Amino acid sequence: MASKKTSKIAAIVLAAGKGTRMKSLLPKVMHAVAGRPMVLHVLDTVEAIGAERAVVVVGPGMDDVAKAAQPYETAVQAQQRGTADAVKAAKQALSGFRGTVFILYGDTPLITPETLRHMLDARERAKPATAIVVLGFRPAVPGSYGRLVVDRAGALTRIVEAKDASPAELKIGLCNSGVMAVDGALLWDLLDKVDNKNAKGEYYLTDIVGLASKRKLRCGVIEAPEEQLLGVNDRVDLAKAEAALQDRLRRAAMESGVTMTDPATVFLAADTRLGKDVVIGPNVVFGPGVTIGDNVEIRAFCHIEGAAVGPQAIVGPFARLRPGTVLERGVHIGNFVECKAALIGEGAKANHLTYVGDAEVGAGTNIGAGTITANYDGFFKHKTVIGAGASIGSNTVLVAPVRVGDGALVGASSTITRDVAPDAIAVTRAEQRELPGAAKRYREKKRAEKAKTKGG
Repeated sequence: MASKKTSKIAAIVLAAGKGTRMKSLLPKVMHAVAGRPMVLHVLDTVEAIGAERAVVVVGPGMDDVAKAAQPYETAVQAQQRGTADAVKAAKQALSGFRGTVFILYGDTPLITPETLRHMLDARERAKPATAIVVLGFRPAVPGSYGRLVVDRAGALTRIVEAKDASPAELKIGLCNSGVMAVDGALLWDLLDKVDNKNAKGEYYLTDIVGLASKRKLRCGVIEAPEEQLLGVNDRVDLAKAEAALQDRLRRAAMESGVTMTDPATVFLAADTRLGKDVVIGPNVVFGPGVTIGDNVEIRAFCHIEGAAVGPQAIVGPFARLRPGTVLERGVHIGNFVECKAALIGEGAKANHLTYVGDAEVGAGTNIGAGTITANYDGFFKHKTVIGAGASIGSNTVLVAPVRVGDGALVGASSTITRDVAPDAIAVTRAEQRELPGAAKRYREKKRAEKAKTKGG
């Protein structure tokens, strides 16, 4: 278990990369994993470890990244001259800071708070405190990763980039993730000593380890699973990160008391909140902003986004809950029902083939199959209000703005354009007429016409 935090914490999140391999106009770190931009996953982790300050380093013109990162500060790396140069862009924002500075990457969304806490503990438990702790990992194929060179005592002496490594160094299996925890009192001085005399002609952040070792300052290594350190460089990596995070979210949900009949087909957002004894069928997708109460059943093939579902509700199969939907206790939303910006009162039901948008539905109301709240007139959205204990017949169109009172009954196939009083019956369909024998005469006439055509 990590020791109690004794130093202040700050973080620098490097997010200036253009991400050309993503083949996208969107900055790489803004691509979403589990419905949330990658850089925000990293900032969530920063917040979770109690960092009092954080700076996101962006490139010129990355206003959308800066906006997404708010309220955290941003700094601009004017030219991409390497990771050390990127970190130096945050110097002014962290002027005077004394404590531990974490250096993280906006395209590495899977790193956990627990891992960073272990790094902090490793830095603080030594006396004197370790100058730099580097997060390492052991990939199956080390490839182009930098190698971590340690001495017999396990202290980190230097980091060598793959392009600058000797054949012997390339055989080292312990690799550099790039993530560091650095003594803030030393960071800027070490960075000032970094040069670009290497194969790439860049200013490597990794060089600060060798510089610290030359000063007899202790540097250490903490290892983490390879999965946490996946850096997203292209769409293939993005899919890998999505799969890894979905597995993590599903497992956490099931461990907290959620049943998934086919977990691999359920997709969660990073902020999905699921109550206890929730049952989720196969092929269910949760977008951002969903809260599900206790004892809810979500049946197969539902899509839910920006919605709150109260306890004991049943949703689906094949239902869609769009942003602004609130289902109170015991609501039933059935197959091929869509709700948007709708408050559905306790115990109300809409079980078949219905659209409820920009509406309020009272407790205990039943909405028949094929009902539509016609909320848009081509220019503006309007609201439909249905009272408690009402009954809306099948194939009804409620043309908003309109109100249906408590206990009212609307007959099937009605088009309601005016308010309906409480406990009233409203029916708008035409009176039924019957012509005895007309169907038989019609068929005989058509058969004769068809026979005459064939004969001609």
